[in-house]
Order: sequence, then structure tokens, then C-alpha cells
Amino acid sequence: MAIAVAGCTAASSSQENPAARMVDQQLRPHDIVDPRVLAAMREVPRHRFVPPERAAQAYDDTPLPIGHGQTISQPYIVAYMTQALELQPGHRVLEIGTGSGYQAAVLARIAKEVYTIEIVPELAARAAGTLRELGYGHVQVREGDGYAGWPEHAPFDRIIVTAAPDHVPQPLVDQLAMGGRLVIPVGDIRQQMAILTKTKDGVVERRTIGVRFVPLTRKPG
Repeated sequence: MAIAVAGCTAASSSQENPAARMVDQQLRPHDIVDPRVLAAMREVPRHRFVPPERAAQAYDDTPLPIGHGQTISQPYIVAYMTQALELQPGHRVLEIGTGSGYQAAVLARIAKEVYTIEIVPELAARAAGTLRELGYGHVQVREGDGYAGWPEHAPFDRIIVTAAPDHVPQPLVDQLAMGGRLVIPVGDIRQQMAILTKTKDGVVERRTIGVRFVPLTRKPG
């Protein structure tokens, strides 16, 4: 739900397949190198996660509106955050901010289990339906306030947040497994991507690229 501030499939295949063209033109030239991430971005049908009137733009290098004041992030940001997670096939992942369900689908191409929370009821229902239709049975979608995470299924090997709070929510840090990693945009007007790793000596945080995400919203009270 953001835009960044700041080898290969055969050419004939890229021309025929917009997802392959997206990978070759938007991701590989910008340091997306994890083969699992590149494969997931190539395989997930991004056009299924945008409104029908936006399908022709689905693979463009831009975020797109999906309704209710939310967007589907540009492909590069989805790939960047997924790569930053350093996902392994056995991982259990929590996503805060389901949105269209596209990021969850990309995660599900790599991880063992994906749990995702969306605060907007209509988006949660739509994403759950799309993911179900596409066969992502190991993705669980819940409507709710993601700030508190999903403690019933914790700990998680990886957590990804696709909306920006002004600070890192402590409940999410608490729900990370030892050695786990959290990727989250942080800030108000000026936002940066933060990557946190839980170690036996505490939490190590580093900031990377500048980004612009929709704010992380909370339920009243």
C-alpha cells in the first residue's frame, strides 16, 4: 500500500506474460535478487487483486486504488518487503494490512502459513474470497485491528506491516519468534522502512529506504 521514494526470462516470454515483464523490467534491475521472491512475483496473478477497471494497469510500476481509501502497493515495494523478510519455506508469517490480498498471496508462494489481518470489513471479505478462489488455502484472513497482532497464533517467524504507524507496535515485537524478523514502514510525513530482528540480546533495528504508505488505522477505543 505504498510507493517508493527514492537476467532472466526470455524476451518473448516477457512480452507474452505481463508478470514476467514486470519482473524483468521493474524488479531485477533494482536489486530484487531472491529467486523465491522473483518466482512468486512472476506466478501470482496481480490483475486478480485489483478492481476490474484497473486490470489493464495491474502490472504497471505504480500503486493502484482498491477502494475504501486503500491501495495495492507498486510491485517493487511488494518485492522489496518480501525480500527483506528473508522468507524460508517453513516459516509462519503474520501480515498486518491485507488490503487486496496480493501481498499475502506472494508470501504464500514461499511460506508455510500466512495469517493476515485487515481492518476494513469489505476489503477483508474481498481478499479472503480472491485468495480462496486462487487456491491459497494456507492463508487465513481476519477482520480486525492489526496493532495487537494475532496472539492466538503467535509466535511468528516473520511479520510484515503494509501500513505506517508512527512507532513500532510492541505487541508485534512480542509476537516475533526468537530470530524472527519484522518489516514495517514507520513515520508520519517522513517514513522509512524499518527491519527489526529479535535476538537473545534484544531487538536490533535498522532503517532502509524512504517510503510513503497509508497510515495504520486503529479501531476506536
